[in-house]
Amino acid sequence: MALAAVAPVTASVPFTAEPNPLPKPQVRVISEFQEFLNLEPVWNDLVDRAGVTHPFLEHCWIRTWWECFGHGTLLHILVVSEGPRTLAIAPLIMSRTKMYGIPIRRLGFFYNSHVPRADFIVAHGRADAYELIWKQIRAAYAWDVLQLCQLTESSQTLGRLQQLAREDGLQTGLWKSGASPRVQLGRGWDEYQQTLPAKHRSNLRNRFKRLNQVGPAELDTVTGGERRPALLQEGLRLESAAWKGEAGTAILADRDITRFYELLSQRAAAHGWLRLNFLRAAGRAVAFDYSLEYRNRIFLLKLGYDPEFSPYSPSNLLLATALKQAFAQGVAEYDFLGEEAEWKRCWTSDVQSNYWLYVFRRSVKGRLLYGLKFQLVPRLRNSSMLKQITGVIAGLRAAVMVKSGRPNR
Repeated sequence: MALAAVAPVTASVPFTAEPNPLPKPQVRVISEFQEFLNLEPVWNDLVDRAGVTHPFLEHCWIRTWWECFGHGTLLHILVVSEGPRTLAIAPLIMSRTKMYGIPIRRLGFFYNSHVPRADFIVAHGRADAYELIWKQIRAAYAWDVLQLCQLTESSQTLGRLQQLAREDGLQTGLWKSGASPRVQLGRGWDEYQQTLPAKHRSNLRNRFKRLNQVGPAELDTVTGGERRPALLQEGLRLESAAWKGEAGTAILADRDITRFYELLSQRAAAHGWLRLNFLRAAGRAVAFDYSLEYRNRIFLLKLGYDPEFSPYSPSNLLLATALKQAFAQGVAEYDFLGEEAEWKRCWTSDVQSNYWLYVFRRSVKGRLLYGLKFQLVPRLRNSSMLKQITGVIAGLRAAVMVKSGRPNR
């Protein structure tokens, strides 16, 4: 009897696609200006994703700084990407300078005294990017000192870079540069006023009363438009009219600084950040401030006044008027920037500390510089020897001045 053919039985196994592996993060170095310009949309998107709350890491701020102050330095911008997505940007430049008279190659932020804050830009949840940034910095052989200026006390960069450098056996140090006063504007204006010193409130009332006798005191705010160029120049003349002009520290005293604030006003106005505030009495400008409003926060960059009105304390009257307006507009914070000063302490006791992080190359020069910066100089500052040396230098300088017939001032 013939057996019937039996078809083989096969099990049905569902098809499972292999998961696509995530692309490995890569770091590239931007060293050409055009490459930096091309980064603008990616850069600004990352600033948003990183939750940066100040304008000093925006592409247009750093571009303006570079165009005005970047001569003699080299771009060394590190961009960390994972496929098409940018995870972090480290805005760095290489420069040659001196530290305690010793020539050095310094890698650091786009920084000078006109930069209130600086940092790396790192997307939320991607702290792993710090290690990639550090490896690239470590591999850049051409620096003696890594100097990261004006990091806030809450910056992740401050702790993470210091840890990574120490793990690699490099010497590091922190220098506290000062604390920036700020006012949290969550309360109402009237409630906030009651927190101010009684003497300060009394002085404001009296001086407003006296100024109003000259003419109604009014706030004139310029955010852009056709008035901006002329009123900026009016404000800069006020900024240089008092002691800053005499000391040579006013914006108009330096061509590069003037260009920086002029270009910045144009670009900030295009972004809707610019605030040029004037306090006017009978139509005459008695005080001026150059501020930026960014993410519902106000940042005070520069302040000036007409010395003819100094008995009225015009800068304080302008600040009172600008703060009152900020409260009315629902602004979250007013940041005085810079360092603590007596006139700022009249308005707030809340401050944010800022630090500079130093990392020294593991070399003879690096060890020498670390010893000078964080061992020898701090000891001298606390000793009578430094006072003696300073006295001798002052005496020699005075003698040279007398001999050359120049005034000693």
